[in-house]
Amino acid sequence: MKLNIALLAGDGIGPEVIDQAVKVSDAIATKFNHEITWKPALTGAAAIDAVGEPYPDATHDICVASDAVLFGAIGHPKYDNDPSATVRPEQGLLKMRKKLGLFANVRPTFTFPSLLDKSPLKRERIEGTDLVFLRELTGGIYFGEKGRRDEGETAFDNCVYTRAEVQRLAIKGFELAMTRGKKLCCVDKANVLETSRLWRETVQAMEKDYPEVEVSYEFVDAVAMRLVQWPNSYDVLITENLFGDILTDEASVISGSMGLMPSASVGTENALFEPIHGSYPQATGLNIANPMATVLSAAMMFENFGLQEEGKAIRAAVNKALDAGFVTEDLADGGKAYGTKEVGDWLAANI
Repeated sequence: MKLNIALLAGDGIGPEVIDQAVKVSDAIATKFNHEITWKPALTGAAAIDAVGEPYPDATHDICVASDAVLFGAIGHPKYDNDPSATVRPEQGLLKMRKKLGLFANVRPTFTFPSLLDKSPLKRERIEGTDLVFLRELTGGIYFGEKGRRDEGETAFDNCVYTRAEVQRLAIKGFELAMTRGKKLCCVDKANVLETSRLWRETVQAMEKDYPEVEVSYEFVDAVAMRLVQWPNSYDVLITENLFGDILTDEASVISGSMGLMPSASVGTENALFEPIHGSYPQATGLNIANPMATVLSAAMMFENFGLQEEGKAIRAAVNKALDAGFVTEDLADGGKAYGTKEVGDWLAANI
């Protein structure tokens, strides 16, 4: 298969972890007789520095013309520490999601047998955890009208959803549940928020179309609690933008390191794959960042193309590295730690 992949390294550790995912993907291409053409493009703070815009039109054109996007991370302290900045890296991320129509963020949470005791939760609570969040990505409070009034003394952020936005995410949730454990949880705050009541009534009306799926409805605060108590009780969860942002970060540490969890953002025509961690600016250039989340995001990318064996080969290499202790400092636990590049080389060589 010939693949054209847009490569958006971004900021901080983004370029370092992206480099390792490219190594591994190229090794897969060699092993399985594929041809990958990488198309680098600017985004985030790096793009602001270069052209004054966090998601330039040239980058968008490359993304649209590609079969998929492999993305690193964005963010820089000079913007984080300046609330008055009018152009920010994160604006590029929101713009990219909106322009590419990436309305569904797919975030799996699973455990690794060799790392069960590295989780902040007890082994017996997390063993067998294998869940997926589908977070709505282009609506809600992040995209609603926002501003200040009363001479800056009052701020507002409006949360708005349409039934169609809920339906298209819920369809993906139901379809995913049908391929897994046939359980779907709709996460909302319907006892307080009108938008949540729209979510709940919309999903309830769709249940008849998927009679094999067991559907539950839970308030977001209850889910936040249960993710800590019994994460292995969940299968597929769907939720709105803000709730999903918070809950998926909570779920990400169940595995033992945020540097292990991949994700995908998909729409009707485009798909983007990225690690869930941020740009981790303190580690930039130190060769200590864990590249495995980005490498596993590449595995999701191959699987999205229907190349299941390629995805399995990447996952097997990652599990082999974890079992062998060939890991970066976040997972070394007092043992020998290897560098970002060394882990990438090891994974590619073992593929």
